[in-house]
Amino acid sequence: MAVNVRSVFLLSASALPHLIRRKGVIVNTSSSVALKGVKDRFAYTASKGAVLSMTRAMATDLIDKGVRVNCVCPGTTWTPSLDERLAKFPDPEAKKKEFIARQPMGRFGTPEEIADGIIYLINGTFCTGAILSIDGGMTM
Repeated sequence: MAVNVRSVFLLSASALPHLIRRKGVIVNTSSSVALKGVKDRFAYTASKGAVLSMTRAMATDLIDKGVRVNCVCPGTTWTPSLDERLAKFPDPEAKKKEFIARQPMGRFGTPEEIADGIIYLINGTFCTGAILSIDGGMTM
């Protein structure tokens, strides 16, 4: 909760005066598990669900100030952090296949694909309170 929720809250609160002056955009990062729970991840799911709810509340609070607030919900994305996490399992290759199987597209997402969604929400001037799933079909 300290990393996934409190940090989002504190960063937004700190940046808010500047964002209001500039009519800025906030794009929070939640997770596909905020929309669809997965086994053995209840604490992570709860924290990312809080980010999703915070996004909607912030969008409502800030719309009259000209600040748009949106959220991306990535699926499992191939990053060094994921690689390190997989390496800790007794059979990393089997666990990797299990993670991939959660996503109907049959692969991990890439950081670049998540960035494309963030850029869309920044540039999408009619988007506020939007929740964009970038998850290889995980939440279908």
